[in-house]
Amino acid sequence: MMQTAFMASLWADTAPARVQSARLEGTQETDVAIIGAGFTGLSAAIEAARDGRSVTVLEGKTVGWGASGRNNGQVIPILTSAEPDAWIKRYGAAGERMVQLIGNSANTVFDLVREFNIEAEAEQSGWFQPAHSPGRIALSQKRVETWQRYGFPAELKTAEECRDLLGTNFWFGGMYNPTGGHVNPLALARGMAKAAEGLGAKICEDSPVISYTREGAHWVVKTDSGTLKARALILATNAYTGEQTASLAPKIAKSVVPVLSWQMATPPLEDDLRRKILPGRQAVSDTRGDLRFFRYDARNRLITGGAVMGNFKVLERVRAKAARNLGEAFPDLGVPEMTHVWSGYIGMNWDRFPRVHSLGENGWAWVGCNGRGVALGTALGRELGRAAAGTNMDELALPISDPQPFPLHNIVRRVAPTYLAWLKRQDLREPNT
Repeated sequence: MMQTAFMASLWADTAPARVQSARLEGTQETDVAIIGAGFTGLSAAIEAARDGRSVTVLEGKTVGWGASGRNNGQVIPILTSAEPDAWIKRYGAAGERMVQLIGNSANTVFDLVREFNIEAEAEQSGWFQPAHSPGRIALSQKRVETWQRYGFPAELKTAEECRDLLGTNFWFGGMYNPTGGHVNPLALARGMAKAAEGLGAKICEDSPVISYTREGAHWVVKTDSGTLKARALILATNAYTGEQTASLAPKIAKSVVPVLSWQMATPPLEDDLRRKILPGRQAVSDTRGDLRFFRYDARNRLITGGAVMGNFKVLERVRAKAARNLGEAFPDLGVPEMTHVWSGYIGMNWDRFPRVHSLGENGWAWVGCNGRGVALGTALGRELGRAAAGTNMDELALPISDPQPFPLHNIVRRVAPTYLAWLKRQDLREPNT
């Protein structure tokens, strides 16, 4: 069987190997059909299989091929801007359950790693969001107070504590959450696939879905080599929903804009620098819109990334930008070389609220990770798996809404990178509150 080539990356070089599974062939039946073998689909498969349901996961490429295998690997227990009070105002009781899911989402990932002994270089060392200007401290404090009010262990770090935590005085304090951390994301996806298969789930790779329809009491899902009939269906493709089959779910695909995110890695740091820079090995992503983010891997490489506008020499420019950013924050590091550079899509929407959608009877989807997919996707996958196994929706953190496609989606997608210029401008402004 032909193996799907995986994008070159540090994760592809270091994750435990996986033997690609066979394609879907002929006509088959299952209780739960899942489209997409990323964090959401695999988490859903684990949960539904754990409940005794037969599960089949259809993956167009190979496990973790999309965003789940390409991201920075930070496990972050909050969202970019969709705050707890706003969830409850918008969705009521379902919003309250969503707040609890988000706040517990990092624990969901690390608990799963521990339960199945997944070799994912997992470190639950905490997540820190340092404020990039003095004025952002007020926003950090507000966010800390909000999450504390809902019972979660957020802490406000002073400038001095921030300096000790990061090994630099480049930032001004900020929000810390001890439940966060980081993983090798491709290793996590492959480990989750192994866990799902161990519970009886079937994974069919190299099986891009052409269509799905509701026919009587079943969903009928078709690939170019087979047909799958299922009682329940989960669409778990997020930013890649329209990338392999444009007609698969056009309203959902056009409700998010796939934005290219670049990741990269330095050589392993020498011991003296490793002890000085980020000594506690937390995951870090600051308050900028033009985000600065970094963490260590198991070999003491700093894993960072960034974004640039335009198509001219993108790889060269983004590599130089990320290296300069690290050198600016950590003068002792200098401007590092980057040994690995890779990219993938994240799914952005207009208000940065993740969306859960009903596809019809016993059918669900979600999109809009907005850069928080590791923890959120895994936690939402668990909820979707429970829904597919028959749990009442009133017990689940699944606030249902209708898709809101972007008008002129193709144009929006082309101009989306210019949003970075606006973010940079906003980063220079101190907030009024």
